[in-house]
Amino acid sequence: MDAIILSIGSELALGETIDTNSAWLAQRLAEIGVGVLRHVTVGDDIEPIRRQIEQACGEADVVLITGGLGPTADDLTRQALAAAMGVELVLRPEWVEKIRSFFACRGRSMPQANAIQAQFPAGSKPIENTCGTAPGIRASLGRSMVFAMPGVPREMREMFERDVRPMLAERTGGAVLIATVLNCFGAGESDIGQQIDDLMQRGRNPTVGTTAKQGVIGVRIHSRGRSAAEARKLLEATEQEVRRRLGTLIYGRDSETLSDAVARLLVEGGKTVSVAESCTGGLIAKRLTDVPGSSRYFRAGLVTYANEAKTLWLGVPADLIAGHGAVSEPVARAMAEACRRLNATDYAIGVTGIAGPEGGTADKPVGLVFISLADAAGCRVTRHLFGDFLNRGEIRERAASTAMNLLRLRLMARGGQACSA
Repeated sequence: MDAIILSIGSELALGETIDTNSAWLAQRLAEIGVGVLRHVTVGDDIEPIRRQIEQACGEADVVLITGGLGPTADDLTRQALAAAMGVELVLRPEWVEKIRSFFACRGRSMPQANAIQAQFPAGSKPIENTCGTAPGIRASLGRSMVFAMPGVPREMREMFERDVRPMLAERTGGAVLIATVLNCFGAGESDIGQQIDDLMQRGRNPTVGTTAKQGVIGVRIHSRGRSAAEARKLLEATEQEVRRRLGTLIYGRDSETLSDAVARLLVEGGKTVSVAESCTGGLIAKRLTDVPGSSRYFRAGLVTYANEAKTLWLGVPADLIAGHGAVSEPVARAMAEACRRLNATDYAIGVTGIAGPEGGTADKPVGLVFISLADAAGCRVTRHLFGDFLNRGEIRERAASTAMNLLRLRLMARGGQACSA
């Protein structure tokens, strides 16, 4: 079964309120094997709502609508649904009493405006709302089962779990759709896509796709099965193949971050780390300490932003900075080596660069960053051109992630795990 989710409300369409209902519903639908074709957000205008309902009902088996069931003039979902069905709204006196009782239990009189919430499209069925005054609506239109629910998240979730989900689960016969995401860093989306191109072909089960955000490429795997066991088996086979092809580009699964991956390797190896930062301004230290229990491996972070600070706190020779510039391989090397020595850590990271938007030259453009990583075997410095098309924050984020990934790969290599970098 396929579904379309319609979110009603001008506050959503204008971006004043973030729509969390659609994401929640999509996840719950996947658990019972219902795939979502799309999410649609519509403002409080009866004609656009009607058109979207009609279109959705011509394309999907299930249409879930949230919002627009309140008692005010801008709550138009019931009217739009009736118009799409070609029927009138019918007042259900027993539901007026249910709503009146809701208010009475709280020591209040029902405002007359709330009576409209007891109107339903002819031929539809009310769905009880145990958390608020807006009943839901169950209807059929074209090929679709339509469920209209309140926009208030708590009310919607209770109604879905109690009444809607069981009906849909019965129709899917126990089928499920499960998903996982493999998080990658160190290659672009197109490069990763080429390595798994055949796994991303349309019509394949599981389906495979990619997303990109700040250099992190997510490889999404969605598996359908007639049972959870069948879906899991299919997913695991595809996941193993993706892991075989991408190797150490994969640092984590689902919500695992680079920080989580690095922290795990440091703890497993009993290793410590310190950092000396310039252009990232403490961002790497923050990443390393984002993980609970980071005191087991993190010793110190120095933000030596000014040239004088590099000399005063790290002992980087002033003539080295004068001769090569603060943004240079020799200075990055000196920063990491001094940081490791001063803090007596197994590893130390040094970073210096030009985050912009000003300060770049032809030889040293905005986005140029040198990252050094020192350990007992020596110090390696890598040069990165992140590009002046990124803004200041993006360059800093990319530099911090790259530094974390270099440490991850070094830890994997030292720990005997396969490492292609």
